[in-house]
Amino acid sequence: MISALKGTWALMLGVLLLQLGNGLQGTLLGVRGSLESIEPATMGYIMSGYFVGFLGGSKITPELIRRVGHVRVFAALGSLVSAVFILYALWVNAYYWFVLRVLVGLCFSGLYVVAESWLNDSADNETRGTLLSVYLIAQMIGIISGQMLLNIADPAGHVLFIVISVAVSVSFFPILLSVSPAPFFHAAKPLTIRELFHASPLGVVGTLLIGAIFSALFGMSAVYASEVGYSVAQVSYFIAAIYVGGLVLQYPIGWLSDRMDRRRLIILCSLIGALTALVPIMMPVNLLGLLMIAFFVGGMANPLYSLLIAHTNDFLEREQMAAASGSLLFVNGVGAMGGPIIVGYIMNQAGAQGFFMFILGIFGAIVLYGIYRMTRRQTNDETVPLMATLPSRGSAVFAELATEVVIDEMEHAEEEQLRDGSNGTDAERQ
Repeated sequence: MISALKGTWALMLGVLLLQLGNGLQGTLLGVRGSLESIEPATMGYIMSGYFVGFLGGSKITPELIRRVGHVRVFAALGSLVSAVFILYALWVNAYYWFVLRVLVGLCFSGLYVVAESWLNDSADNETRGTLLSVYLIAQMIGIISGQMLLNIADPAGHVLFIVISVAVSVSFFPILLSVSPAPFFHAAKPLTIRELFHASPLGVVGTLLIGAIFSALFGMSAVYASEVGYSVAQVSYFIAAIYVGGLVLQYPIGWLSDRMDRRRLIILCSLIGALTALVPIMMPVNLLGLLMIAFFVGGMANPLYSLLIAHTNDFLEREQMAAASGSLLFVNGVGAMGGPIIVGYIMNQAGAQGFFMFILGIFGAIVLYGIYRMTRRQTNDETVPLMATLPSRGSAVFAELATEVVIDEMEHAEEEQLRDGSNGTDAERQ
């Protein structure tokens, strides 16, 4: 493990800095939009631009890599996104910000593809799972640290935009100087949505809905906290709590997923998320209460993505899993595009609490559809391991890499069973 990390520490550091800048820019725009009196509905459209660009970038980047290679694509997209972060501060205009958000989403989608291709090239069967876990932890540390940087300068000024531009620019230094030669790029041909839906209706519908929750948390949580009237520091704590919850509760839920019907666990997590979101709607809460709510909402939402993919894989052949992960990532992105827009409209009509009304509604829809699906099909006793390290914001490259870990675990478990069975037979003969 140590040797694997020695070869990838520069990549992990670069990813941490990338996410530091990316995490801060979403929160900063939400706070700045509130300070500039931009309506939540308008901010919803602005925030959705990131997910529009991200989905588009996932289609464009592979062709760019085939034409000019990993290094040039990485350098070009990195330079563009660093410049865009500075350009935010030049003009406060909804249409202008939307275009910049689209560019940022497109660039980050491409940067993930390139970085995760290098990660894939650095991994082997023994180190793949460890590297994926460290990669996820680096991402989460970067996002959480980015929230804390919100407190170092006035969001109404231009300093924080410079900070995120510098963080992204510096992230390229260790990556470009230390990575191995550019790997061969390959992506599995995705399954069609119809094929996926036939295999697992709950997996497809749930992934679409959880994408809407992710985008609401990622794009509109700062808008909500600002509309409620929290200070800049309190906004940063609120958003950090969402990601801390996702990081801390991912593994206990993953442990449970191998010991109970995954559909029941999906319903349970969604129900807890819905009830948690109901609390601030029904009664006033103080800052500590809001942080606990953010912790559990994020803690339920983040593992659900991995649970839904694992549930889908339970009904697929092994050779279909990599293709399915890429298709589900696309479905998740489609759901993410609409999340901020719908949240913004609800907040315009119902006030700031419309943020939690939306989250309550989406979690509730997953609960109801999950219950319905349990009446239509028996559970599959042959379950696959949970991809607990799978982030919703990764690329198809990472999704396939995580799928390979799952397949390796399944093959290893089968070998152990065969070995134990063989030993048992030998003992009986003796």
